[in-house]
Amino acid sequence: MTDTELDIAWILREHGERDLAAAREMFPIEVARKSRKFHRQIPGYRTSPLLALPHLSAMFGVGGIWVKDEASRMELNSFKVLGGSFALYRFIQERLGIPDEKMSYEYLLSKEVKDRLGSITFASATDGNHGRGIAWAAQKLGHPCVIYVHAETSRRRIDAIRSYGATVKIIDGNYDDAVRQIAVDSAKYGWEIISDTSWDGYTAVPTWIMQGYTTMLAEAQEQFSAQGVVKPTHVFVQAGVGALAAAVTGYYHNLFGADAPICVVVEPDRAACLFHSAKVDDGEPHSVGGALDTIMAGLACGEPSPLAWDVLKETVDAFVTVPDYVAAKGMRIYATPLKGDPFIVSGESGAVTLGALVTIMQEKGAKALKEALRLDEDSQVLLINSEGNTDPVQFRRIIWEGSNPVPRQHWSERD
Repeated sequence: MTDTELDIAWILREHGERDLAAAREMFPIEVARKSRKFHRQIPGYRTSPLLALPHLSAMFGVGGIWVKDEASRMELNSFKVLGGSFALYRFIQERLGIPDEKMSYEYLLSKEVKDRLGSITFASATDGNHGRGIAWAAQKLGHPCVIYVHAETSRRRIDAIRSYGATVKIIDGNYDDAVRQIAVDSAKYGWEIISDTSWDGYTAVPTWIMQGYTTMLAEAQEQFSAQGVVKPTHVFVQAGVGALAAAVTGYYHNLFGADAPICVVVEPDRAACLFHSAKVDDGEPHSVGGALDTIMAGLACGEPSPLAWDVLKETVDAFVTVPDYVAAKGMRIYATPLKGDPFIVSGESGAVTLGALVTIMQEKGAKALKEALRLDEDSQVLLINSEGNTDPVQFRRIIWEGSNPVPRQHWSERD
């Protein structure tokens, strides 16, 4: 649905009895424990903060807004390293047939493992953060890495990938073109692809990547418990190909079943492949074309991951699309907090869920969506700041110079 006075659109999903087979297969609780056990062994690992925004919550009439802040994750400013590092761990374990009891981060770095593996080049396509995480993990393990980016990827993100020793190749076209080309070239040169999107015959690695993200969610549940909160009532999660969104919604539905939080997926309106898939509503993933021209670089994906869609179609309560200025507004709200709330550094893809939540709570035209989602003073809303300042020039343009402003007709009248 779209309100004529709004620039956001939404589709509400009516679920009868949900088929959670895909979620249960991919996100059993023991896998989250295994993922977190591995990540804890990595030097520099620490639990990312779960930050409360009580004053912003009061302003917009919800019980709590909670932000899992991945801007501090292992010096990489993004959650992506959790998935990439766990996928490499599982890839090597499977390749060498190493039992769980012998696997450790220290063992992965050992000469024995390197000798048994021989020379492996890991490869992936990226909009920035995923490639940086793969390059970091490959460098730690002592393996070459090749990353393909599309032509519109910012120089700052490319330089960040190269800083971890990866070879970066710029591909004409968009992110999906880079994914297709890395598949062709990897087959040609014998590279091993570590991709967060799936396709026919390629599902194991994307599954491991999504499972690696559950470390973040297991941390969040511990942090909620320490605050006397059993679970969030709502989760707003951003989506590109859908890997993060599937990990979040799949984890919570596997953990809580029918009592899972209300799950909302937010996408850029210029790269809304999951929204489009929900609109077609035939149970299959569907692509969108075009330039995918959005400031939310990490979400600029036109082709859903079929593996992720199998989870999302059964676990998401609403798909929402927003224009770029909503993400920019979210960045500015994080960066200029109400007195007493924490300051949060968030990139465009990280802040879009806050921008979407605020839009739903303050815009009269979104009242129907607000009521359908049951957002009220009892709601405890979890957001994931999926990235920090990964593109400093773009960040300053938005925060300092006011690029992508909110149109005047959508200015807030709140005190």
